[in-house]
Amino acid sequence: MCGIAAQFGSSDPALGERMLDRLAHRGPDDQGSAEIGGSWLGHRRLSIVDVEGGHQPLSGDRLMLAGNGEVYNHEDVRDALAARTFSTKSDNEVALHLLEEEDPDALCALEGMFAFVAAGEGGYFVAARDPVGIKPLYWARRGTDVQFASEMRAFDPEWLPAVRPFPPGYHWTPLRGLVRFNRAAPLAVPEPVSDPLADPPEEVAAQVREELIGSVGRQMMGDVPVGVFLSGGLDSSLVAAIAARRLPDGERLPTFAVGTEGSPDLEAAREVARILGTDHHERIYDAEEAIGALPEVVRTIESFDPSLVRSAVPNYLLAEMTAEHVKVVLTGEGADELFAGYEYLRELDPEPLQAELVRTVEGLHNLNLQRCDRVTMAHGLEARVPFLDTQVINFALSLPAEWKLSGPGRPEKLLLRRAFEGWLPEEFLWREKSQFGDGSGAADVLQHHFADSVSEAELAGERSEAEPPVRTREELAYWRFFKEALQGVRTEETVGRFATA
Repeated sequence: MCGIAAQFGSSDPALGERMLDRLAHRGPDDQGSAEIGGSWLGHRRLSIVDVEGGHQPLSGDRLMLAGNGEVYNHEDVRDALAARTFSTKSDNEVALHLLEEEDPDALCALEGMFAFVAAGEGGYFVAARDPVGIKPLYWARRGTDVQFASEMRAFDPEWLPAVRPFPPGYHWTPLRGLVRFNRAAPLAVPEPVSDPLADPPEEVAAQVREELIGSVGRQMMGDVPVGVFLSGGLDSSLVAAIAARRLPDGERLPTFAVGTEGSPDLEAAREVARILGTDHHERIYDAEEAIGALPEVVRTIESFDPSLVRSAVPNYLLAEMTAEHVKVVLTGEGADELFAGYEYLRELDPEPLQAELVRTVEGLHNLNLQRCDRVTMAHGLEARVPFLDTQVINFALSLPAEWKLSGPGRPEKLLLRRAFEGWLPEEFLWREKSQFGDGSGAADVLQHHFADSVSEAELAGERSEAEPPVRTREELAYWRFFKEALQGVRTEETVGRFATA
Protein backbone atom coordinates (compact mmCIF):
# COMPACT_ATOMS: atom_id res chain seq x y z
CA MET A 1 0.00 0.00 0.00
CA CYS A 2 1.50 3.25 -1.07
CA GLY A 3 1.05 6.53 -2.89
CA ILE A 4 2.03 7.02 -6.51
CA ALA A 5 2.44 9.97 -8.84
CA ALA A 6 3.47 10.15 -12.49
CA GLN A 7 3.93 12.46 -15.45
CA PHE A 8 3.61 11.55 -19.13
CA GLY A 9 4.50 13.99 -21.90
CA SER A 10 6.90 15.92 -19.74
CA SER A 11 9.27 15.29 -16.87
CA ASP A 12 9.45 17.90 -14.14
CA PRO A 13 11.11 16.33 -11.07
CA ALA A 14 10.43 19.40 -8.90
CA LEU A 15 6.70 19.20 -9.65
CA GLY A 16 6.79 15.44 -9.05
CA GLU A 17 8.44 15.85 -5.67
CA ARG A 18 5.73 18.32 -4.67
CA MET A 19 3.14 15.71 -5.56
CA LEU A 20 4.94 13.06 -3.52
CA ASP A 21 5.22 15.41 -0.54
CA ARG A 22 1.42 15.73 -0.52
CA LEU A 23 1.18 11.92 -0.44
CA ALA A 24 3.69 11.41 2.40
CA HIS A 25 0.96 10.05 4.72
CA ARG A 26 0.36 7.14 2.31
CA GLY A 27 3.95 5.94 2.46
CA PRO A 28 5.94 6.92 5.54
CA ASP A 29 8.55 4.16 5.14
CA ASP A 30 10.31 5.05 1.89
CA GLN A 31 10.31 7.33 -1.14
CA GLY A 32 11.61 6.92 -4.68
CA SER A 33 11.39 8.50 -8.13
CA ALA A 34 12.81 7.99 -11.60
CA GLU A 35 12.85 9.56 -15.05
CA ILE A 36 12.62 7.31 -18.10
CA GLY A 37 11.64 7.88 -21.72
CA GLY A 38 10.60 11.48 -21.08
CA SER A 39 8.23 10.44 -18.26
CA TRP A 40 8.57 10.66 -14.48
CA LEU A 41 7.43 8.11 -11.87
CA GLY A 42 7.22 8.67 -8.11
CA HIS A 43 6.42 6.44 -5.15
CA ARG A 44 5.75 6.74 -1.41
CA ARG A 45 5.98 3.37 0.33
CA LEU A 46 4.21 1.66 3.19
CA SER A 47 6.31 -1.51 3.53
CA ILE A 48 4.19 -4.67 3.82
CA VAL A 49 5.51 -7.28 1.36
CA ASP A 50 9.31 -7.68 0.98
CA VAL A 51 9.88 -5.03 3.61
CA GLU A 52 13.63 -4.85 3.04
CA GLY A 53 13.83 -5.24 -0.72
CA GLY A 54 10.69 -3.78 -2.28
CA HIS A 55 11.91 -0.23 -2.99
CA GLN A 56 10.09 1.47 -5.89
CA PRO A 57 9.97 2.43 -8.71
CA LEU A 58 10.77 -1.15 -9.72
CA SER A 59 13.19 -1.65 -12.63
CA GLY A 60 12.92 -4.33 -15.31
CA ASP A 61 14.78 -4.96 -18.54
CA ARG A 62 12.93 -2.19 -20.43
CA LEU A 63 10.41 -0.63 -18.08
CA MET A 64 10.04 0.96 -14.66
CA LEU A 65 6.89 0.68 -12.55
CA ALA A 66 5.39 2.36 -9.49
CA GLY A 67 2.47 0.61 -7.82
CA ASN A 68 -0.04 1.05 -5.05
CA GLY A 69 -1.82 -1.94 -3.54
CA GLU A 70 -1.47 -5.70 -3.29
CA VAL A 71 -1.52 -8.52 -5.84
CA TYR A 72 -2.83 -11.49 -3.87
CA ASN A 73 -2.06 -14.13 -6.49
CA HIS A 74 1.47 -12.86 -7.18
CA GLU A 75 3.07 -16.24 -6.39
CA ASP A 76 0.92 -17.97 -9.03
CA VAL A 77 1.76 -15.26 -11.56
CA ARG A 78 5.47 -15.62 -10.74
CA ASP A 79 5.23 -19.33 -11.46
CA ALA A 80 3.66 -18.55 -14.85
CA LEU A 81 6.54 -16.15 -15.55
CA ALA A 82 9.23 -18.69 -14.63
CA ALA A 83 11.48 -17.58 -17.48
CA ARG A 84 11.71 -14.07 -16.06
CA THR A 85 14.33 -13.00 -13.51
CA PHE A 86 12.81 -11.28 -10.49
CA SER A 87 14.94 -8.87 -8.49
CA THR A 88 12.61 -8.55 -5.46
CA LYS A 89 9.93 -10.46 -3.61
CA SER A 90 7.51 -7.57 -4.07
CA ASP A 91 4.05 -8.64 -5.21
CA ASN A 92 3.97 -5.57 -7.52
CA GLU A 93 6.92 -6.85 -9.55
CA VAL A 94 4.72 -9.38 -11.33
CA ALA A 95 2.89 -6.48 -13.01
CA LEU A 96 6.20 -5.13 -14.31
CA HIS A 97 7.13 -8.46 -15.87
CA LEU A 98 3.66 -8.96 -17.36
CA LEU A 99 3.95 -5.59 -19.08
CA GLU A 100 7.41 -6.45 -20.41
CA GLU A 101 6.20 -9.81 -21.74
CA GLU A 102 2.75 -8.86 -23.08
CA ASP A 103 0.42 -5.94 -23.76
CA PRO A 104 -1.45 -4.28 -20.85
CA ASP A 105 -4.50 -6.53 -21.34
CA ALA A 106 -2.44 -9.20 -19.56
CA LEU A 107 -3.07 -7.35 -16.28
CA CYS A 108 -6.42 -9.18 -16.16
CA ALA A 109 -4.43 -12.08 -14.70
CA LEU A 110 -3.89 -10.15 -11.48
CA GLU A 111 -6.16 -10.62 -8.48
CA GLY A 112 -6.02 -7.88 -5.90
CA MET A 113 -6.31 -4.16 -5.36
CA PHE A 114 -3.93 -2.01 -7.32
CA ALA A 115 -3.07 1.07 -9.32
CA PHE A 116 0.03 0.98 -11.52
CA VAL A 117 1.97 3.44 -13.64
CA ALA A 118 4.80 2.16 -15.85
CA ALA A 119 7.09 3.87 -18.34
CA GLY A 120 9.89 3.02 -20.77
CA GLU A 121 12.00 4.42 -23.53
CA GLY A 122 10.41 5.62 -26.76
CA GLY A 123 7.41 7.18 -25.03
CA TYR A 124 6.04 3.89 -23.65
CA PHE A 125 3.56 4.50 -20.82
CA VAL A 126 0.80 2.55 -19.09
CA ALA A 127 -1.56 3.45 -16.25
CA ALA A 128 -4.00 0.84 -14.87
CA ARG A 129 -6.45 0.39 -12.01
CA ASP A 130 -8.03 -2.72 -10.47
CA PRO A 131 -11.54 -3.59 -11.71
CA VAL A 132 -13.34 -2.75 -8.46
CA GLY A 133 -11.45 0.49 -7.89
CA ILE A 134 -10.36 -0.50 -4.41
CA LYS A 135 -7.15 1.44 -4.87
CA PRO A 136 -7.48 5.07 -5.94
CA LEU A 137 -6.06 6.68 -9.04
CA TYR A 138 -6.71 10.12 -10.51
CA TRP A 139 -5.50 11.69 -13.71
CA ALA A 140 -5.47 15.11 -15.35
CA ARG A 141 -4.74 16.07 -18.96
CA ARG A 142 -3.61 19.47 -20.21
CA GLY A 143 -2.63 19.45 -23.87
CA THR A 144 -0.23 16.57 -24.43
CA ASP A 145 0.80 16.40 -20.77
CA VAL A 146 -0.89 13.88 -18.47
CA GLN A 147 -0.46 13.52 -14.73
CA PHE A 148 -1.50 10.70 -12.38
CA ALA A 149 -1.73 10.49 -8.59
CA SER A 150 -3.32 8.48 -5.78
CA GLU A 151 -5.25 11.44 -4.39
CA MET A 152 -6.60 14.70 -5.77
CA ARG A 153 -4.69 16.76 -3.23
CA ALA A 154 -1.41 15.64 -4.84
CA PHE A 155 -1.94 17.81 -7.92
CA ASP A 156 -0.72 21.41 -8.15
CA PRO A 157 -3.59 23.95 -7.90
CA GLU A 158 -3.58 24.81 -11.61
CA TRP A 159 -4.13 21.14 -12.44
CA LEU A 160 -7.09 20.59 -10.09
CA PRO A 161 -9.84 21.70 -12.55
CA ALA A 162 -8.64 18.98 -14.94
CA VAL A 163 -8.56 16.14 -12.37
CA ARG A 164 -10.84 13.15 -12.94
CA PRO A 165 -11.07 9.67 -11.37
CA PHE A 166 -9.27 7.05 -13.45
CA PRO A 167 -11.93 4.42 -14.28
CA PRO A 168 -11.62 1.02 -12.55
CA GLY A 169 -10.79 -1.95 -14.73
CA TYR A 170 -9.17 0.17 -17.45
CA HIS A 171 -5.66 0.80 -18.63
CA TRP A 172 -4.44 3.83 -20.61
CA THR A 173 -1.64 4.08 -23.12
CA PRO A 174 -0.78 6.98 -25.43
CA LEU A 175 -1.50 4.86 -28.52
CA ARG A 176 -4.72 3.06 -27.56
CA GLY A 177 -6.18 5.47 -25.03
CA LEU A 178 -8.53 4.00 -22.41
CA VAL A 179 -9.16 0.25 -22.77
CA ARG A 180 -11.16 -1.93 -20.40
CA PHE A 181 -9.17 -5.01 -19.41
CA ASN A 182 -11.38 -6.31 -16.59
CA ARG A 183 -14.65 -5.55 -14.82
CA ALA A 184 -15.97 -5.71 -11.28
CA ALA A 185 -19.26 -7.48 -11.95
CA PRO A 186 -19.99 -10.42 -14.28
CA LEU A 187 -21.96 -9.66 -17.42
CA ALA A 188 -24.13 -12.79 -17.25
CA VAL A 189 -27.52 -12.48 -15.54
CA PRO A 190 -28.29 -15.34 -13.09
CA GLU A 191 -31.08 -17.73 -13.98
CA PRO A 192 -34.20 -17.12 -11.83
CA VAL A 193 -35.38 -19.76 -9.37
CA SER A 194 -38.87 -21.20 -9.39
CA ASP A 195 -39.71 -20.44 -5.74
CA PRO A 196 -38.41 -17.02 -4.64
CA LEU A 197 -39.30 -17.68 -1.00
CA ALA A 198 -37.51 -21.03 -0.74
CA ASP A 199 -34.30 -21.12 1.27
CA PRO A 200 -31.08 -21.45 -0.76
CA PRO A 201 -29.71 -25.00 -0.96
CA GLU A 202 -27.22 -26.03 1.72
CA GLU A 203 -24.50 -26.51 -0.86
CA VAL A 204 -24.85 -22.88 -1.95
CA ALA A 205 -24.46 -21.66 1.62
CA ALA A 206 -21.40 -23.88 1.95
CA GLN A 207 -19.87 -22.39 -1.19
CA VAL A 208 -20.53 -18.85 0.08
CA ARG A 209 -18.64 -19.82 3.22
CA GLU A 210 -15.71 -21.33 1.31
CA GLU A 211 -15.40 -18.33 -1.01
CA LEU A 212 -15.15 -15.89 1.89
CA ILE A 213 -12.77 -18.12 3.85
CA GLY A 214 -10.53 -18.30 0.79
CA SER A 215 -10.61 -14.55 0.31
CA VAL A 216 -9.71 -13.79 3.93
CA GLY A 217 -6.83 -16.26 3.64
CA ARG A 218 -5.50 -14.58 0.50
CA GLN A 219 -5.80 -11.14 2.05
CA MET A 220 -3.86 -12.03 5.17
CA MET A 221 -0.80 -12.13 2.88
CA GLY A 222 2.17 -10.03 3.93
CA ASP A 223 5.27 -9.76 6.09
CA VAL A 224 3.61 -7.72 8.86
CA PRO A 225 0.77 -8.48 11.34
CA VAL A 226 -2.83 -8.11 10.12
CA GLY A 227 -5.76 -6.89 12.25
CA VAL A 228 -9.53 -6.46 11.76
CA PHE A 229 -11.85 -3.49 12.14
CA LEU A 230 -14.58 -4.97 14.35
CA SER A 231 -17.87 -3.08 14.62
CA GLY A 232 -19.80 -5.97 16.15
CA GLY A 233 -22.01 -6.15 13.07
CA LEU A 234 -22.37 -9.26 10.94
CA ASP A 235 -19.84 -8.46 8.21
CA SER A 236 -16.81 -7.46 10.28
CA SER A 237 -17.58 -10.17 12.86
CA LEU A 238 -17.48 -12.86 10.17
CA VAL A 239 -14.17 -11.53 8.81
CA ALA A 240 -12.75 -11.56 12.34
CA ALA A 241 -14.05 -15.07 13.03
CA ILE A 242 -12.39 -16.41 9.86
CA ALA A 243 -9.12 -14.55 10.42
CA ALA A 244 -8.89 -15.68 14.05
CA ARG A 245 -9.22 -19.34 12.99
CA ARG A 246 -6.39 -19.00 10.48
CA LEU A 247 -3.78 -17.94 13.02
CA PRO A 248 -1.40 -20.44 14.62
CA ASP A 249 -2.32 -21.78 18.06
CA GLY A 250 -1.51 -19.25 20.75
CA GLU A 251 -1.51 -16.26 18.40
CA ARG A 252 -4.32 -13.76 18.95
CA LEU A 253 -5.91 -11.68 16.22
CA PRO A 254 -5.72 -7.90 16.83
CA THR A 255 -9.18 -6.32 16.55
CA PHE A 256 -10.16 -2.67 16.78
CA ALA A 257 -13.40 -0.87 17.61
CA VAL A 258 -14.52 2.72 18.08
CA GLY A 259 -17.58 4.49 19.46
CA THR A 260 -19.03 6.81 21.99
CA GLU A 261 -19.41 5.50 25.54
CA GLY A 262 -22.24 2.96 25.59
CA SER A 263 -22.75 2.95 21.79
CA PRO A 264 -24.21 -0.28 20.31
CA ASP A 265 -21.23 -0.97 18.04
CA LEU A 266 -18.70 -0.62 20.81
CA GLU A 267 -20.55 -2.96 23.15
CA ALA A 268 -21.24 -5.54 20.43
CA ALA A 269 -17.61 -5.51 19.25
CA ARG A 270 -16.40 -5.96 22.82
CA GLU A 271 -18.52 -9.09 23.23
CA VAL A 272 -17.61 -10.57 19.82
CA ALA A 273 -13.93 -10.02 20.61
CA ARG A 274 -14.36 -11.81 23.93
CA ILE A 275 -16.04 -14.77 22.23
CA LEU A 276 -13.37 -15.00 19.51
CA GLY A 277 -10.53 -14.47 21.99
CA THR A 278 -8.97 -11.59 20.08
CA ASP A 279 -6.46 -9.02 21.26
CA HIS A 280 -9.05 -6.23 21.34
CA HIS A 281 -8.46 -2.48 21.33
CA GLU A 282 -11.05 0.28 21.75
CA ARG A 283 -11.16 3.99 21.20
CA ILE A 284 -13.93 5.90 22.96
CA TYR A 285 -14.58 9.40 21.66
CA ASP A 286 -17.02 12.17 22.59
CA ALA A 287 -19.01 14.70 20.60
CA GLU A 288 -16.35 17.38 20.91
CA GLU A 289 -13.68 15.09 19.46
CA ALA A 290 -15.90 14.04 16.54
CA ILE A 291 -16.80 17.65 15.72
CA GLY A 292 -13.16 18.73 15.96
CA ALA A 293 -12.00 15.99 13.61
CA LEU A 294 -14.57 16.63 10.91
CA PRO A 295 -12.86 19.41 8.88
CA GLU A 296 -9.72 17.28 8.51
CA VAL A 297 -11.85 14.23 7.69
CA VAL A 298 -13.57 16.06 4.81
CA ARG A 299 -10.19 17.11 3.44
CA THR A 300 -8.91 13.56 3.87
CA ILE A 301 -11.75 11.70 2.15
CA GLU A 302 -12.00 14.33 -0.60
CA SER A 303 -15.78 14.33 -0.47
CA PHE A 304 -18.57 16.31 1.14
CA ASP A 305 -21.37 13.74 0.77
CA PRO A 306 -23.05 13.80 4.24
CA SER A 307 -23.59 10.05 4.61
CA LEU A 308 -19.98 9.40 3.67
CA VAL A 309 -18.67 12.12 6.00
CA ARG A 310 -20.68 10.92 9.00
CA SER A 311 -19.32 7.38 8.71
CA ALA A 312 -15.82 8.61 7.90
CA VAL A 313 -15.36 10.46 11.20
CA PRO A 314 -15.47 7.37 13.47
CA ASN A 315 -13.51 5.41 10.88
CA TYR A 316 -10.82 8.10 10.86
CA LEU A 317 -10.52 7.98 14.64
CA LEU A 318 -10.50 4.18 14.53
CA ALA A 319 -7.72 4.11 11.92
CA GLU A 320 -5.62 6.54 13.94
CA MET A 321 -5.69 4.20 16.91
CA THR A 322 -5.26 1.03 14.82
CA ALA A 323 -2.13 2.35 13.10
CA GLU A 324 -0.39 2.36 16.48
CA HIS A 325 -0.61 -1.46 16.50
CA VAL A 326 -0.65 -2.87 12.93
CA LYS A 327 0.01 -1.83 9.34
CA VAL A 328 -2.75 -3.87 7.70
CA VAL A 329 -6.41 -4.22 8.65
CA LEU A 330 -9.30 -6.24 7.15
CA THR A 331 -12.77 -4.67 6.94
CA GLY A 332 -16.32 -5.82 6.17
CA GLU A 333 -16.86 -3.43 3.24
CA GLY A 334 -18.86 -4.83 0.32
CA ALA A 335 -21.09 -7.41 1.98
CA ASP A 336 -24.19 -5.21 1.78
CA GLU A 337 -23.69 -4.65 -1.94
CA LEU A 338 -23.23 -8.35 -2.70
CA PHE A 339 -25.87 -9.83 -0.41
CA ALA A 340 -28.52 -7.04 -0.38
CA GLY A 341 -27.95 -5.68 3.10
CA TYR A 342 -29.49 -2.23 2.65
CA GLU A 343 -33.03 -1.54 3.81
CA TYR A 344 -34.13 0.14 0.58
CA LEU A 345 -33.38 -3.04 -1.35
CA ARG A 346 -36.30 -4.78 0.36
CA GLU A 347 -38.68 -3.01 -2.00
CA LEU A 348 -37.15 -4.46 -5.16
CA ASP A 349 -38.20 -7.51 -7.15
CA PRO A 350 -35.49 -9.94 -8.27
CA GLU A 351 -34.64 -8.43 -11.68
CA PRO A 352 -34.26 -4.81 -10.51
CA LEU A 353 -32.54 -6.07 -7.35
CA GLN A 354 -29.85 -7.79 -9.41
CA ALA A 355 -29.33 -4.65 -11.49
CA GLU A 356 -29.07 -2.52 -8.37
CA LEU A 357 -26.52 -4.84 -6.74
CA VAL A 358 -24.34 -4.65 -9.86
CA ARG A 359 -24.70 -0.86 -9.95
CA THR A 360 -23.73 -0.45 -6.30
CA VAL A 361 -20.68 -2.70 -6.63
CA GLU A 362 -19.51 -0.75 -9.67
CA GLY A 363 -20.07 2.54 -7.82
CA LEU A 364 -18.15 1.69 -4.65
CA HIS A 365 -14.86 3.09 -5.90
CA ASN A 366 -15.80 6.72 -5.31
CA LEU A 367 -18.05 6.18 -2.30
CA ASN A 368 -17.39 3.62 0.46
CA LEU A 369 -14.06 2.45 -0.92
CA GLN A 370 -12.84 6.02 -1.27
CA ARG A 371 -13.71 6.66 2.37
CA CYS A 372 -12.10 3.37 3.44
CA ASP A 373 -8.87 4.07 1.58
CA ARG A 374 -8.48 7.70 2.66
CA VAL A 375 -9.20 7.38 6.39
CA THR A 376 -6.79 4.48 6.74
CA MET A 377 -4.01 5.79 4.50
CA ALA A 378 -4.17 9.15 6.29
CA HIS A 379 -2.49 7.24 9.13
CA GLY A 380 -0.23 4.96 7.07
CA LEU A 381 -2.59 1.98 7.47
CA GLU A 382 -3.56 -0.44 4.69
CA ALA A 383 -7.21 -1.55 4.55
CA ARG A 384 -8.15 -4.77 2.75
CA VAL A 385 -11.69 -5.77 1.79
CA PRO A 386 -12.19 -9.58 1.58
CA PHE A 387 -15.83 -9.33 0.44
CA LEU A 388 -14.66 -7.42 -2.65
CA ASP A 389 -12.16 -10.01 -3.80
CA THR A 390 -13.00 -10.54 -7.48
CA GLN A 391 -13.63 -14.26 -6.93
CA VAL A 392 -16.15 -13.46 -4.19
CA ILE A 393 -17.83 -10.79 -6.31
CA ASN A 394 -18.13 -13.07 -9.33
CA PHE A 395 -19.62 -15.87 -7.26
CA ALA A 396 -21.98 -13.70 -5.20
CA LEU A 397 -23.38 -11.86 -8.21
CA SER A 398 -23.86 -15.11 -10.11
CA LEU A 399 -26.37 -16.27 -7.49
CA PRO A 400 -30.08 -15.76 -8.18
CA ALA A 401 -31.30 -12.48 -6.71
CA GLU A 402 -34.30 -14.36 -5.30
CA TRP A 403 -32.03 -15.84 -2.63
CA LYS A 404 -31.17 -12.33 -1.47
CA LEU A 405 -34.71 -11.04 -1.04
CA SER A 406 -35.65 -9.89 2.45
CA GLY A 407 -38.87 -8.89 4.17
CA PRO A 408 -41.14 -9.97 7.03
CA GLY A 409 -39.60 -13.00 8.74
CA ARG A 410 -36.69 -12.97 6.32
CA PRO A 411 -33.78 -10.74 7.43
CA GLU A 412 -31.37 -9.10 5.04
CA LYS A 413 -28.27 -11.14 4.09
CA LEU A 414 -30.05 -14.38 4.99
CA LEU A 415 -27.75 -16.38 2.71
CA LEU A 416 -24.62 -15.00 4.36
CA ARG A 417 -26.00 -15.65 7.84
CA ARG A 418 -26.96 -19.23 6.94
CA ALA A 419 -23.50 -19.83 5.49
CA PHE A 420 -21.86 -19.13 8.85
CA GLU A 421 -24.24 -20.76 11.30
CA GLY A 422 -22.19 -21.96 14.26
CA TRP A 423 -19.40 -19.44 13.70
CA LEU A 424 -20.94 -16.76 15.92
CA PRO A 425 -23.53 -16.83 18.71
CA GLU A 426 -27.10 -16.38 17.45
CA GLU A 427 -27.47 -12.84 18.81
CA PHE A 428 -24.54 -11.65 16.69
CA LEU A 429 -25.14 -13.82 13.64
CA TRP A 430 -28.67 -12.43 13.42
CA ARG A 431 -28.01 -8.91 14.72
CA GLU A 432 -29.88 -6.20 12.79
CA LYS A 433 -27.79 -3.94 10.60
CA SER A 434 -27.02 -0.33 11.54
CA GLN A 435 -25.00 2.20 9.56
CA PHE A 436 -21.52 2.57 11.04
CA GLY A 437 -21.96 6.25 11.83
CA ASP A 438 -25.21 5.44 13.63
CA GLY A 439 -24.00 2.41 15.56
CA SER A 440 -20.81 4.15 16.69
CA GLY A 441 -22.70 7.20 17.92
CA ALA A 442 -21.43 9.82 15.44
CA ALA A 443 -24.28 10.49 13.04
CA ASP A 444 -26.71 12.55 15.12
CA VAL A 445 -23.97 14.62 16.74
CA LEU A 446 -22.42 15.61 13.42
CA GLN A 447 -25.66 16.09 11.52
CA HIS A 448 -27.20 18.45 14.06
CA HIS A 449 -24.05 20.41 14.87
CA PHE A 450 -23.09 21.19 11.30
CA ALA A 451 -26.64 21.76 10.08
CA ASP A 452 -27.04 24.31 12.87
CA SER A 453 -23.82 26.04 11.76
CA VAL A 454 -25.44 27.14 8.49
CA SER A 455 -28.58 29.25 8.12
CA GLU A 456 -31.30 28.78 5.51
CA ALA A 457 -30.31 32.14 4.04
CA GLU A 458 -26.71 30.95 3.61
CA LEU A 459 -27.93 27.75 1.96
CA ALA A 460 -30.09 29.73 -0.46
CA GLY A 461 -27.19 32.05 -1.27
CA GLU A 462 -24.40 29.48 -1.69
CA ARG A 463 -26.01 26.24 -2.79
CA SER A 464 -25.53 26.96 -6.50
CA GLU A 465 -21.78 27.55 -6.13
CA ALA A 466 -21.22 23.79 -5.96
CA GLU A 467 -21.68 21.89 -9.20
CA PRO A 468 -24.30 20.41 -8.92
CA PRO A 469 -25.78 22.44 -6.04
CA VAL A 470 -25.61 21.23 -2.44
CA ARG A 471 -28.88 19.99 -0.98
CA THR A 472 -28.90 20.72 2.75
CA ARG A 473 -27.37 23.00 5.37
CA GLU A 474 -25.29 20.11 6.67
CA GLU A 475 -23.93 19.39 3.21
CA LEU A 476 -23.09 23.07 2.67
CA ALA A 477 -21.03 23.05 5.87
CA TYR A 478 -19.03 20.08 4.59
CA TRP A 479 -18.73 21.55 1.08
CA ARG A 480 -17.04 24.64 2.52
CA PHE A 481 -14.26 22.48 4.00
CA PHE A 482 -13.98 20.59 0.70
CA LYS A 483 -13.78 23.77 -1.35
CA GLU A 484 -11.08 25.19 0.90
CA ALA A 485 -8.93 22.09 0.40
CA LEU A 486 -9.56 21.45 -3.31
CA GLN A 487 -10.33 24.81 -4.88
CA GLY A 488 -11.20 24.34 -8.56
CA VAL A 489 -11.99 20.61 -8.51
CA ARG A 490 -15.12 19.89 -10.56
CA THR A 491 -17.39 18.12 -8.08
CA GLU A 492 -19.72 16.75 -10.74
CA GLU A 493 -16.74 14.78 -12.09
CA THR A 494 -15.05 13.72 -8.87
CA VAL A 495 -17.45 13.45 -5.90
CA GLY A 496 -19.19 10.11 -5.45
CA ARG A 497 -22.86 10.87 -5.77
CA PHE A 498 -22.25 12.93 -8.90
CA ALA A 499 -19.34 11.23 -10.65
CA THR A 500 -19.84 8.50 -13.21
CA ALA A 501 -16.23 7.43 -13.84
